[in-house]
Amino acid sequence: MLQPAKTEVARTLRSYRAWERDMLARPDDRTARAAFEDCGYTLCVLMGKRCAREAADAAEQYLRAGTDAHRRERRAPNLRNGVARLTVTRPLPRLPAET
Repeated sequence: MLQPAKTEVARTLRSYRAWERDMLARPDDRTARAAFEDCGYTLCVLMGKRCAREAADAAEQYLRAGTDAHRRERRAPNLRNGVARLTVTRPLPRLPAET
């Protein structure tokens, strides 16, 4: 399954939370409600959920999972004598000009 861009998810989640606060502060404002519902719909599409609240929770978990994996990778890099090593699992194909 394709995963959405983390920057897009983070931006939409921030917008969703901001409109949520605004809508709760001014429940009679139709513009705030419409923008909140639009952001909720966008989150649903990005996260593949039917409910905006579930989509917001899924977005937070998705963003959190990425930072945890990034932290683990930074803590234990593949180093030998202080130099990062690249591992090749199979030889790269040769281009016709290289043969």
